[in-house]
Amino acid sequence: MTKTSTKNPYAFNGAPLTRKRKANDSLVLSDKKKIQPKNQKHFYIESYGCQMNFSDSEIVASILNKEGYALTETLEDAHLVLVNTCSIREKAEQTVRKRLELFNGLKRKNKELKIGVLGCMAERLKHKFLEEEKMVDMVVGPDAYKDLPNLLREAEAEREAVNVILSKEETYGDIAPVRLATNGVSAFVTITRGCDNMCTFCVVPFTRGRERSRDPKSILEEIDQLANEGFKEITLLGQNVDSYLWYGGGLKKDFSRASPLQQKTAVNFSNLLDLVATAQPKMRIRFSTSNPQDMSLEVIKTMAQHNNICNYIHLPVQSGSNAILKKMNRQHTREEYFELIDTIRKYIPHCAISHDMIAGFPSETEQDHQDTLDLMEYVKYDFGFMFAYSERPGTMAAKKIQDDVPEATKKRRLQEIIDLQRIHSEYRTQEFIGKTVCVMIEKSSKRSFEFWSGRTGQNTVAVFPKENYKLGDFVDVKIDEVTSATLIGKAVGLSKSI
Repeated sequence: MTKTSTKNPYAFNGAPLTRKRKANDSLVLSDKKKIQPKNQKHFYIESYGCQMNFSDSEIVASILNKEGYALTETLEDAHLVLVNTCSIREKAEQTVRKRLELFNGLKRKNKELKIGVLGCMAERLKHKFLEEEKMVDMVVGPDAYKDLPNLLREAEAEREAVNVILSKEETYGDIAPVRLATNGVSAFVTITRGCDNMCTFCVVPFTRGRERSRDPKSILEEIDQLANEGFKEITLLGQNVDSYLWYGGGLKKDFSRASPLQQKTAVNFSNLLDLVATAQPKMRIRFSTSNPQDMSLEVIKTMAQHNNICNYIHLPVQSGSNAILKKMNRQHTREEYFELIDTIRKYIPHCAISHDMIAGFPSETEQDHQDTLDLMEYVKYDFGFMFAYSERPGTMAAKKIQDDVPEATKKRRLQEIIDLQRIHSEYRTQEFIGKTVCVMIEKSSKRSFEFWSGRTGQNTVAVFPKENYKLGDFVDVKIDEVTSATLIGKAVGLSKSI
């Protein structure tokens, strides 16, 4: 399955409260059917970028609900418009600016409308949004959403409403998210925030702060609540889930200063996976995103021990060249990456693996590019997220490395990566022909309302005739044909496994 868009598959993409679904996809919008008082204030929210942004928007919705705001899907009904932003690539920021121009057009007609920018772009630009852009009333960083009630009052009083202070603790562990647009069977659960890896191309350490983890007790409580509500699958989220480490609170880098008892009783990601999978044996467990330098053998073994942990790992590599990996400050070599892939295949033979890849990083030569293609041939990824390099202000690459690869060369190399991935994706889906796989029903197929669509444990999309099955069912499906992105088959009955 070849994915090239800067927008995450779960992003709102300018149409709030949808995951690219149609009306017949059985969305559950908890606030949609409630009758609101005539004087009820409404908020409208769009989210762009990664799954973490989508999860954060659910936290924002919870905070605003307590302030008396109700969700609206109709922009014209909103008293407050929020955009949860991404700064990972220039195109993502350009999309946000275009949306803000549209919202400001509405504000010229409705002077009481307030506009707020949330997330990574807010953290990166800070006061510039108010001073130079003059397009928003509030600027709220990823760790400041609890301050929204105060910032709303400041904005309504025409005072500066900015909070972009990054936290040293997990900020939202005590907030129950409002599930915004959901199929009622799958949900996100954030376990860690921030990143310490300082890749030279990445803004995340500057916009999301240092790594800190959430109390495992609160994670288990949230997942238990989701199970009680009928959810069948959860995805554990973090910028780098393998760095999860709970020893009582605080930054990961301060673990060495913890007491001997704290260090002895600390919970790492492998421990957390085991706790979650054991507590919820009838629930599918996924996680994202992993980092090659941080993924441990213990995590891989834990995955192999639990049938309900999906056999799928998103394992960004970014380049197949050691020279480029070093300039990216990736703390692994291609050889170490190969070794990790071999270890995964050893313990989880049928594990699906996806990637992130950057084409045209500064100083990348044709040989560096060929090294990337060679790495892809070795792994034969199931799918990937592929991008041409775009310089991000404030990163070490922007400060110290000249962006010297011509745009035409970047585009050509990116297309070669995409073309090769398309071949590998088809190779992987072809392996399913004639096999029976367990699929969790997530929605109606985009192409036909007569078919269900869901994913296997390896994260491959499968479609099959609806018959008498329902949303959330685990169904055994025999695969008859495939495309490079989709398995097509017929149900043979409810599955005894997940």
